[in-house]
Amino acid sequence: MFLPRSSRAIRRQWHLYKALNQAVVGGAYGQRQQHLSWAKGFHSATRLQVVKPVLLADIGEGIVECEIIQWFVEPEARVEEFSPLCEVQSDKASVEITSRFSGVVKKLHYEAGDMAKVGKPFVDIDIQGDIKKEDLEALSVPEPSKREEAGASVPSNDELISSLPAEHQKAATPAPTEASLTKSNGQSRTSKNNGSYGALATPAVRHLSKELAVDITEVQGTGKDGRVLKEDVYKFAEGRTATGATTPPQAPANPSSPGFSYPQIPTDTAQVETPIPLTNVQAQMFKAMTRSLSIPHFIYADEIDFSQLHSLRSRLNENLVKEKGALAKVSYLPFIIKAVSMALYQYPILNARVDIDSSTDKPSLVMRSQHNIGIAMDTPSGLLVPVIKNVGSLNVYAIATELVRLQNLTTTGRLSVQDLSGGTITVSNIGNIGGTYLAPVIVDKAVAILGVGRMREVPGFDEQDNVVKKQICNFSWSADHRVVDGATMARAADVVRRLVEHPDQMILHLR
Repeated sequence: MFLPRSSRAIRRQWHLYKALNQAVVGGAYGQRQQHLSWAKGFHSATRLQVVKPVLLADIGEGIVECEIIQWFVEPEARVEEFSPLCEVQSDKASVEITSRFSGVVKKLHYEAGDMAKVGKPFVDIDIQGDIKKEDLEALSVPEPSKREEAGASVPSNDELISSLPAEHQKAATPAPTEASLTKSNGQSRTSKNNGSYGALATPAVRHLSKELAVDITEVQGTGKDGRVLKEDVYKFAEGRTATGATTPPQAPANPSSPGFSYPQIPTDTAQVETPIPLTNVQAQMFKAMTRSLSIPHFIYADEIDFSQLHSLRSRLNENLVKEKGALAKVSYLPFIIKAVSMALYQYPILNARVDIDSSTDKPSLVMRSQHNIGIAMDTPSGLLVPVIKNVGSLNVYAIATELVRLQNLTTTGRLSVQDLSGGTITVSNIGNIGGTYLAPVIVDKAVAILGVGRMREVPGFDEQDNVVKKQICNFSWSADHRVVDGATMARAADVVRRLVEHPDQMILHLR
């Protein structure tokens, strides 16, 4: 009973298949498409080609666009799931975007250096992981002998493809050959000149290449996997100088050297003003500081005696060098960060943020349980503020280890979005560069910031009124005067001062 029914169903499908074949030969494109879908349904196979546009995901922090730094793939290259596609530079960090699918890259929507929009396609991938064997055979052009055996009623694949519009021919082309799929991600990374696919280099090296007007894709990288180093950029610029191209900036000549003469400054030339667009980091800083300066600040400064901390740190570093090596030394900053966290337990308002209800315009304080302390760092591309998370649960050495990790990532331009988000209060150590006093600007979504000045040796008096040498450093606080009053700030700053001046007290409060 069931066999005759299935036989009739097969015959009906076969007759319909033949009718659609004749429609294809007749030249109606819409019926060709229907013929293709019915033919695939008849063979019970999956779709021959599925071209997936990969969207640039939202990486948080309100970022709406990213700059394409470099491509790790090129059209017709095979990619696997989670293999890197490209490197993008957001307003805060550079991130590698990986593939969500396995397949063949069909189209790159942007060139290296273009700004890619979040939520928009940036690469098309032809997914071929579930293609069946008969589908792959159907994509290949059959030999003439097999074509003749199939009969005139079955059109050949090359006839179908040649009758399609140009934009559909590319999607219906045969799958890449095995030779073309051997272009792996590693090979595309190590090629000398990838054109639009960029070159491996850190943001600092790219910034240097822009300053020297060097096309980084023309530089032969000598680092790991062909990475372009600063030395490579300088060497390329020097070689270009020999051919009469633009010269890199040279160190000024020594006026005391024989034969030196000051250059003649022309007086008949007009002032030339050249507009230069902001970098991504500068643009983000422009937006953040514009928002921050809408907050009414007040400044509170105090002098801190680092003499006891200086002695304690010296003893600790001696033991750390013996146990872990010279790289394990601890700076003053982890002690300061821990002292700030301890003060926040007594004055949690400094760890809060101001929230304004959009419907009622009523402000409120949002109290936060964890102490995520941002550390302002100077980088070749500008100011960045990576965040040490949950400082209250860390000891001084754990804070120092995390600080070294963030500093290394900052130097190489590899900070992630997670490393830069979630800060509740900020510490800015400008003293390692210079400057005794400062007036730091509160970071958005915070109510306080601490600026640490340069440490200096000054004469002072001990308990017996003897003149001794002391290490003095200035702490400058800025607070949101809408919710923090001067007395609260002074009391919290005094807690930090006592802990730094008497670091032994930290032991009683370590968690």
